Amino acid sequence: MSNIEQRKRKSQLAPRRAPVQARARERTRQILDTTGRLLEEVGLNDLTTILIARELGVSVGSLYHYFPNKHAILYAMGEQWLTSMTTALEALADCELELMPLEQFVQELLDRLVAVYREQQGLLPLVQAMWGIPELHELDERHDELVINHLIAMFRRLDFLCPPNELNRLARATLESCHALLLVVVNQCGVRSARTQEDLQAMLLTLLSRHRRERRPAGLDDVESP
Repeated sequence: MSNIEQRKRKSQLAPRRAPVQARARERTRQILDTTGRLLEEVGLNDLTTILIARELGVSVGSLYHYFPNKHAILYAMGEQWLTSMTTALEALADCELELMPLEQFVQELLDRLVAVYREQQGLLPLVQAMWGIPELHELDERHDELVINHLIAMFRRLDFLCPPNELNRLARATLESCHALLLVVVNQCGVRSARTQEDLQAMLLTLLSRHRRERRPAGLDDVESP
């Protein structure tokens, strides 16, 4: 895709107006919250701007004063989720990781990520939209880059000695494992949710403990570059 096409697509997803005044910010929040709830109730395919406007008690024209289309609302929700993810990862990075046992790090990481995943309404269909809708795919790429870069930096502080290619591989494996199972965790309840999180924690601890102090893993020359 050319730069011109990228700019055009992004302009189609931009909010109609920046929510500067308190009333506009509140209305934007209401739109995003209502859309998240409707995603959980009716799913992505049946979500429409007509339905969102009806739930808000406003006209579709009023809704379009804030967002030009459904994808623009979903894009704003995705950016909101990435902002929360950034805040959580930066808060973990502010801890004294150099003194933190690996088991505690894994638990802290999962606890913070679970809170972010639980906070976002309609997360599963939103994630599906980010992956499946071309207009939103950039959000999916930004999510992966965000998490992987933070994990690589934190792994280095945790005394991971392997080369950059291997650090990237471990960070992606951690990301993919967390993302897949945390979507399960937040859609389960009670004991089932807690046990799934415990299983994920054990999986990550096994994976990371095994490779933590490897300097040059066997067959590294066959590992693809990031």
